Amino acid sequence: MLASFLASFFFALNATCANRSVRAFGSAAANVGRLVIAVVLLGVFAHTAGSGFTSVSTPWFLLSGIIGMGLGDIAGYAALPLLGSRLTVLLTQCLAAPVAALGEWLWLGTRLTAAQILWGTFILVGVATAIMPDRKSPPRVKVRALGFVLGFLSACGQGIGALVSRKAVNVASVAGESVNNLNFGLTAAYHRILAGLVFVILWFVVLRMLGRISGSPGATVADRRASRLWMLGNGIAGPVLGVGCYQWALATTPSGIVLPIAATAPLLAIPIAFWIEGDRPSRRAIVGGALAVAGCMALTAAR
Repeated sequence: MLASFLASFFFALNATCANRSVRAFGSAAANVGRLVIAVVLLGVFAHTAGSGFTSVSTPWFLLSGIIGMGLGDIAGYAALPLLGSRLTVLLTQCLAAPVAALGEWLWLGTRLTAAQILWGTFILVGVATAIMPDRKSPPRVKVRALGFVLGFLSACGQGIGALVSRKAVNVASVAGESVNNLNFGLTAAYHRILAGLVFVILWFVVLRMLGRISGSPGATVADRRASRLWMLGNGIAGPVLGVGCYQWALATTPSGIVLPIAATAPLLAIPIAFWIEGDRPSRRAIVGGALAVAGCMALTAAR
């Protein structure tokens, strides 16, 4: 459970770093840049203190990276201009957990208790309450039906990616490998992000050839120089520490429990954004955050 909360915190911190990076470098460069930074840092760790590519779970984690950080992220980015950030995050975060829980039950036989399902759902209700668009804060784009399809695919990518990671953990455990530690989580994160990076680069190359990618028009050379630390933070907070703790959590806890807690990242990002950027949260965001926190506390105690 601690690993799940740490993952949520680092994902929340990453949101602010990502926002600053996108402003300076554009979404494509910021996304690829953070993955490159993560692969370099995690690769050094994995091939020195970790197991490198020797684990029997490596092919499964590579597949998980293609599904979650490749297909899932691409669908999420494609949904953003059709739904706006709030609806995209809402669909991805709130649907990924039930997709993963159902898949883990059908494939791996993992059953959650009624209390765990109840409080996991309660957390997602809190998240939805906090970030759901309304008349006072409607989506800033024209909402289109295709966006909901892409948002669902993004959720499936995240959920199924987590499910395949759980399968990888089972394979490694059966082989006698130690999985209940951060070392394993960081090595698993390296495998996932490496596969995701290769997939995303190939996708962006195709888009570049089609003329569908452009940089950030408002960014100057000075802006980009000043934002290099934000890019570094974008790579370390999310892909390195966030994904590392996320994989550590999945190594010890069913995905149906990990994903609802990880879904609170947008709520944790609210006070971080207020502290760093002065973005004051709404009353509804505070109420939703309180509900989600209460749900996390109850889920931690649930059996």
